[in-house]
Amino acid sequence: MKFTVKREALLKPLNLVAGVVERRQTLPILSNVMLVLNNNQLSLTGTDLEVEIVGRVLVEDGGDDGEITVPARKLLDICKSLPDGGDIQISLKDQKVVVKSGRSRFTLSSLPANDFPNIEEGPGSFEIDILQGQLKRLIERTSFAMAQQDVRYYLNGMLWEASKDQLKVVATDGHRLAMCNLATELNISEVKQVIIPRKGVNELLRLLMEEKKGIKIVFGTNHMKATTDDFTFTSKLVDGKFPDYDRVLPKGSNKSVYGSRQELKQAFSRTAILSNEKYRGIRLVLTDGSLQILANNPEQEEAEETVSVDYQGENLEIGFNVSYLVDVMTVLSGDQVKINLSDSNSSALIEESDDSDSQYVVMPMRL
Repeated sequence: MKFTVKREALLKPLNLVAGVVERRQTLPILSNVMLVLNNNQLSLTGTDLEVEIVGRVLVEDGGDDGEITVPARKLLDICKSLPDGGDIQISLKDQKVVVKSGRSRFTLSSLPANDFPNIEEGPGSFEIDILQGQLKRLIERTSFAMAQQDVRYYLNGMLWEASKDQLKVVATDGHRLAMCNLATELNISEVKQVIIPRKGVNELLRLLMEEKKGIKIVFGTNHMKATTDDFTFTSKLVDGKFPDYDRVLPKGSNKSVYGSRQELKQAFSRTAILSNEKYRGIRLVLTDGSLQILANNPEQEEAEETVSVDYQGENLEIGFNVSYLVDVMTVLSGDQVKINLSDSNSSALIEESDDSDSQYVVMPMRL
């Protein structure tokens, strides 16, 4: 195996792939990247047995086909440290990989490509084609609500629900829920649901850099595979039943509060400074035309903010985790937000006041 490639051309797929590779691995080969040269196309593959990324780059001057695995982090650090605009020559000699560029020469250990694991894939059951930018919006608007290391393992991921005319993604950690819809014609006769694990979601988001280009996603019984011109991404799916999110959405809220998203976000962020560091609770006091935000902590310190809002109706006092409210205000993009409430024991439903493709549910706190 031997080939020459421009430094910048190699760095792009190498950066994509190295993100998946864990530094501390039970299997030594999992900290390696597999290089495969076939007919001028160099493929770089990294995996942690849950997700796998294959990056591709064309090698202009041809070379000798072959395959080998080398330490991913070391190869990336070497390529980053070499000067811009140079060529990198990679060759295999006595089961060692030699990397040359200008006057620099590095010899890296290797492991045979035959030992490199690949994620078992079954047949695909359905597929969707959308723009990377559309998928990026769906993930960015909901991923913050995924659980982290919850014993209910199906919450440590994101539900994707595909139906005939829309793709819906939902994330929840049991205290809050985020949902975003994309209206799109999908060639699907019945509703399909899959749960993509947290790491799979985060790695896929990192790969979506060409917003105007398409991405093809195939779902199987236990895996999903996303393919573009630049990469192929595969993730195992979470085997479990996602909660019925429709039951969580508050029905019959009779109080609608309209306010400036930016003003509310800043007021929540300021009061958060003096909220209880452990519970992060704040109290909202709603009266005609005004929302008062109160926080205190065990040191008897207090914060108070008043924000003008569009509201007429009964007075209401309700507690929330302030971090959850700030997260929602951060991912929304409109100038105005609409907060739907009913009483002090019911969840809030937050959305953009104009026609919105996203909805957020935050459970109340007893203070």
